[in-house]
Amino acid sequence: MSGKFEISKAKNGKFMFHLKAGNGEVILNSQMYETRASALQGVDSVKANAAQDERYVRATSSDGKPYFNLKAANGQIIGSSEMYSSAAAMENGIASVKKSAPGASTTDLS
Repeated sequence: MSGKFEISKAKNGKFMFHLKAGNGEVILNSQMYETRASALQGVDSVKANAAQDERYVRATSSDGKPYFNLKAANGQIIGSSEMYSSAAAMENGIASVKKSAPGASTTDLS
């Protein structure tokens, strides 16, 4: 099973998306967007940037948990991961985004 983007509408009326791996686990969350069209542009940006390792910014939270952000060519964050238990688990998450995003379908749940 391949990856899937799911676009949803938040209670505040804004839109966001999640990238789910083939097993259904969320591997990337977007920021909030004002419009559905902007969220779809965000999906396209993830697809375009996911394969490029230099677009991933690896970081550590204040409580010591590793996570990553995926950035577009202009430096804007287009997706963030969950907090991971280890750096190795984070690297597996990045590998999953690289594998899942380029060919992922998009489902609009909004």
